[in-house]
Amino acid sequence: MKTNFGMALTLLVGVGIGAATVQGLHAQAKPPAYVITEVEIINEEAFKEFAPKVDATMAPFGGKRLVRGGKIVAMEGEAPKRVVVSVYESMEKAQAQRNSAAYKELSPLRAKAVKVREYIAEGIAN
Repeated sequence: MKTNFGMALTLLVGVGIGAATVQGLHAQAKPPAYVITEVEIINEEAFKEFAPKVDATMAPFGGKRLVRGGKIVAMEGEAPKRVVVSVYESMEKAQAQRNSAAYKELSPLRAKAVKVREYIAEGIAN
């Protein structure tokens, strides 16, 4: 009888520790970050050179495109000419990509290719 009680107590303690660990891991999860870029292409030739190079700067930081161009419907106010939405694991990774040497090297080409309005919005943590 004592053996069964000991095993049951050990099992309950193990479940409690496991639950606390999982809860702690969820609490540490950072919310994703979404980079929203409103784009006006001012030089199509330069844009065709610039766009694929930006994607290459995103990979080391885990960035992925969710929206790239496509149809835009204005719900309120005026819609931008083009929208790009990218997602990163965290605000820090999104900012690190933007501050990276590889991205900064593209500044002259970017200025020649596009006018943008860009910002990072923090998502909801899972």
